[in-house]
Amino acid sequence: MESKFIILIVIVLGIVAISQLARVYELAAKLRGKKEEDISESDNRLNARLMFLFMVVFFASVIYFMNEYGKGLQPEAASEHGVYQDWLMGLNMAIILIVFFITNFLLFFFASKYYKRKGSKAYFFPHDNKLELIWTVVPSIVLAVIIILGLKTWNDVTSAPSDEAERVELYSKQFSWTARYSGADNVLGDFNYKLVNDDVNNPLGIVTRATMENQVVYLKAKIADEKAKLNSDSLIFADEVEYKMHKKVERLSRVVRRLEEELASHNDSLDIAALDDKIVRGDLHLKVNQEYEFQFRAEDVIHSAYFPHFRAQMNTVPGMKTRFKFKPTITTKEMRERLGDDDFSYVLFCNKICGASHSNMYMLIQVDDEATYDTWLSEQPTFGETVGVK
Repeated sequence: MESKFIILIVIVLGIVAISQLARVYELAAKLRGKKEEDISESDNRLNARLMFLFMVVFFASVIYFMNEYGKGLQPEAASEHGVYQDWLMGLNMAIILIVFFITNFLLFFFASKYYKRKGSKAYFFPHDNKLELIWTVVPSIVLAVIIILGLKTWNDVTSAPSDEAERVELYSKQFSWTARYSGADNVLGDFNYKLVNDDVNNPLGIVTRATMENQVVYLKAKIADEKAKLNSDSLIFADEVEYKMHKKVERLSRVVRRLEEELASHNDSLDIAALDDKIVRGDLHLKVNQEYEFQFRAEDVIHSAYFPHFRAQMNTVPGMKTRFKFKPTITTKEMRERLGDDDFSYVLFCNKICGASHSNMYMLIQVDDEATYDTWLSEQPTFGETVGVK
């Protein structure tokens, strides 16, 4: 408390001292018979030299900080399209820096060279066609180049994946990621939000006859349990609680009816696409130099799948599917050797503030060589094995 009071006193005294110095300067100017706005040529010359000195220090500082910290803005690109994105970013930065240094040099150079001298007179011209042409055409050409290259890169990134691309789904919810690999047929099975249920081994709501039947049995048991509580003579609920319980029974009954209707028309031949899928909740494994098409879904709120090393990001939105593709080009082992860090792993972040534990929502990514990846994938159980269907 005492230290804060002392700091406050020092600040107040500093303000008083500055105001008194300003007053002394005003009185000295009056004694010299000079007006405050009268500035001598020597003062102008001093300011001109200080301008040039400031330019040198300013440019030196910019170059130093760019060299010291500018290289760490993003990690090394580890995807095919990431290299092109970084090249385009580098081109943009080069253009910006060229303009930055030229314009600022001219600003400080003119301020230091053409300072106010006795007898000098400024020349004003209202219009110059040549200048108008230069500062219209040159920026237009530069911007056109940037836009054309940007559109080409963006079209390459967002174009349809090749036939060889493996399909993987990433399912987001507060506060975790779950991956689903498309299996031997490279086709992801269908899903239904009404089937999402960890208690029956269906965290992603995958649609098969077995999962629909399991969900119906589970929901009927929940309905029976709620009805038993409502009809029990030994339990008494507040009116508000009882009302909510009745509403819950009605809602679950509607879901059961819809599922039974869907079961009646279900095509069992489509189940194979889902039964060979593989659900993974640990690290996300990818094969180097293999193109992937990622399908994103969200269970609760909007999340954002961000792969910083692969220069990829896509929002995951409840009620809709979003997609992105990329091809990893550097294995985790190779990146560890380049960085000299044996603990390094690629990572998938949630880049949308999605709740209290948002910072914990990440998934480690391992980019393997072909043999390691194939071995790992073969060891993962299929969804059919998980739910007891072959």
